[in-house]
Amino acid sequence: MSPFSGSASRTDDWRHLRLRIDDHVAVVTLARPEKLNALTFGAYADLRDLLAELSRERSVRALVLAGEGRGFCSGGDVDEIIGATLSMDTAELLDFNRMTGQVVRALRECPFPVIASVHGVAAGAGAVLALAADFRVADPSARFAFLFTKVGLSGGDMGAAYLLPRVVGLGHATRLLMLGEPVRAPEAERIGLISELTEEGEADARSAALARRLADGPALAHAQTKALLTAELDMPLAASVELDAATQALLMNGEDYAEFHAAFTEKRQPKWRGR
Repeated sequence: MSPFSGSASRTDDWRHLRLRIDDHVAVVTLARPEKLNALTFGAYADLRDLLAELSRERSVRALVLAGEGRGFCSGGDVDEIIGATLSMDTAELLDFNRMTGQVVRALRECPFPVIASVHGVAAGAGAVLALAADFRVADPSARFAFLFTKVGLSGGDMGAAYLLPRVVGLGHATRLLMLGEPVRAPEAERIGLISELTEEGEADARSAALARRLADGPALAHAQTKALLTAELDMPLAASVELDAATQALLMNGEDYAEFHAAFTEKRQPKWRGR
């Protein structure tokens, strides 16, 4: 996302989530624990807009997405979204579905790594939010369920049919999206849906440690790596290696590359500046 924008300055008060930023690490917490953090129209919009604002600012170097209470996110609120959509016309439904997709695009396109800290349920849209993160750190209570066919809709919602085969392979993705059955933490780790399986109750702490490690590292290198991973999913090899070459040439002109050499020569740790 471009940092150049005529938009207003960053919002300080978000209605549907909590935001904390500490030394370049942002923690975004879905905060409807009484509803297992079920998403509302406003929650989707807040996530989309927050990610855009943080991307423009370029002050965040890693972001943790977490859920308050007993679970990560149970998906769209049955009453506030599913009930409401039954009275919408096609144009309104298209606007809503495009907005949910914009949240996933924002997670994939923001210039910093995103870590989903998952405990308990990650269902429906909640499972896709976790899927769109760069890392999924989960404790043994975690269970993922792509429930869209269970409510009579396509399993390919919010980019799930694009992202999931690329994470777990087409066979597993077909089973998960077609049947909508829950996948518990041990199986999720086995098929590659989880990046790290923690001890019980340790997902938030391990996510925080990973975010700190990323934020203390070469932020521009991380941002470009994320951008290439997303862009090259659909590129032929020739285009990919050319894009890699151009990216490396730019980074070789950067301060962090020179700093690595200086630190190596002086036998010290690099002081990364993200430039």
